[in-house]
Amino acid sequence: MKFHRLILKQLRKIDVVLLTVTSVGLGIAIVLQAHIFSKIVDRAFLRGESLQDLPILTLFFIVVTRSIFIWLNNHFATSASLRIRFTLREKLLRKIIELGPTYTSGERTGELTSTLTEGVDKLDPYIREYIPQVILTAVIPIMVLFFVFPRDFYTGAVFVITAPLIPFFMVLIGMAAEKVTKKQWRSLGRMSAYLLDVIQGLTTLKILNRSRGERERLKRIVEDFRKTTIDVLKIAFISALTLELIATLSTAIVAVEIGLRLLYGKMVFQEAFFILLLAPEFYTPFRQLGAKFHAGMAGIEAASRITEILENHTKIDTKGRKPASFSHEIWFENVNFHYGKRKVLDDINLTIKKGERIALVGPTGSGKSTLVSLILRFNDPSSGRITVDGIPLNLLNIHEWRKLISWVPQTPFIFNATVLENIKIAKTGAGIDEIIDAAKKAFAHEFIEKLENGYHTVVGEHGMRLSGGQAQRIAIARAFLKNAPILILDEATSNLDPETEEKIRKAIENLMKGRTVIIIAHRLSTVVNADKIVVLRDGRIVEAGKHELLIMNNGFYASMVKSHEGV
Repeated sequence: MKFHRLILKQLRKIDVVLLTVTSVGLGIAIVLQAHIFSKIVDRAFLRGESLQDLPILTLFFIVVTRSIFIWLNNHFATSASLRIRFTLREKLLRKIIELGPTYTSGERTGELTSTLTEGVDKLDPYIREYIPQVILTAVIPIMVLFFVFPRDFYTGAVFVITAPLIPFFMVLIGMAAEKVTKKQWRSLGRMSAYLLDVIQGLTTLKILNRSRGERERLKRIVEDFRKTTIDVLKIAFISALTLELIATLSTAIVAVEIGLRLLYGKMVFQEAFFILLLAPEFYTPFRQLGAKFHAGMAGIEAASRITEILENHTKIDTKGRKPASFSHEIWFENVNFHYGKRKVLDDINLTIKKGERIALVGPTGSGKSTLVSLILRFNDPSSGRITVDGIPLNLLNIHEWRKLISWVPQTPFIFNATVLENIKIAKTGAGIDEIIDAAKKAFAHEFIEKLENGYHTVVGEHGMRLSGGQAQRIAIARAFLKNAPILILDEATSNLDPETEEKIRKAIENLMKGRTVIIIAHRLSTVVNADKIVVLRDGRIVEAGKHELLIMNNGFYASMVKSHEGV
């Protein structure tokens, strides 16, 4: 028998009590049914009593009661399964959100999605079938032995000797099944992740004429999953055959030894028939446990992956004091940050004062985005500290802190919802007038009005019905609507046509007024008017100052400007 601590932690005491009570009730019904049925056969065929004198109604009542206990057992198990799966899916989603973009960027989206959906659903056979069957296997054979031993010691001894053979072989086969099931689960994760990648990159594959090659690769991945699934089924069938054979032979042994003693007058018919009826009932829970063990194996593997995510220790502490506001400065003091063993930020000392425009420049991989991720608290520093108005950032409530920040990324994410909902996400309680005002300030109102349903137009997944400039203006409208004192810009005007770029540049210029602005800069035109340009190289700040001063110093920044690299 194999249990997983994640599931055991989710099971309530009342769940176990209810499953145990229904199992005991079912066990009593099984014994009574065998007893009454053996009595009816004995009195009808050997004693010749009439049907009116036989307890047929009693037998019917017991059969109905047995059915009710079976239904109740299934009902309680199903209810527990639904509740646990709902709870775990909610916990998983909350955990992934808490871990943030840094965690998800290192995982395959398809595999995470598969764990959230199919992985959690794979727990159903484990909770609804396997765990109740474990309880039934622990209860019913013991109850049968309790009634058999006082009547027939020899049959009880046969039960005790043969019963352990079934779980013994089940464990042996289960060890092999566990390895194959792990392989199947990994194969399913790879297939899910790959399918999502192919669907998302279908346009690129078509343009590069690589769809045929990817189709062949998909065939190989699907074939690998098919083979591992067949391997699991083979072991399941072998297991079922073995357990059925052992149970059948054990029942046959009981039948032979009872038949011989009945033949030689060592037992009375009713007692012999009663015990013979209980023999298959004694072995049935073991046989069913073996079958349901294989049904629940995938759930065990899924539970392991779910546990891995839930117990990830890279979680950012979301609790803390509520920041009153942003009044003075953000201060980086000897901040270092590592991705694994690689050092990304090295001894960063930086002050960002309220109302300043700070531009972060440097070659690709110099640490600009990582520094901003620390401000957003997608990560915490490996060492050193960041303070806001003298208070350590990690002591502030993360949700309240992020309310003070607006972020306009280079490639904004547009949800498969209406334009209205995509803007309103920045301020859930905003009215339609506020949203339209924000859209006008972002120069987005004009194109939105021209859409098929205006603000109620569904823009498609990733905003497929919008151009890059339109999506960018939606992101700027979000920032206007949120109206936060700190603004982070990731070169929001790149890769646009001149007319759209000019509109967005004006919108951003209006957005920056009266705010503390941090710009991740890729082009010179966006940094020349900054109050301070911070030059990063290999994770270190090598220069800082205004544009004119840095040009005069003729250092690394000046060389970047001359060569047009990384700015």
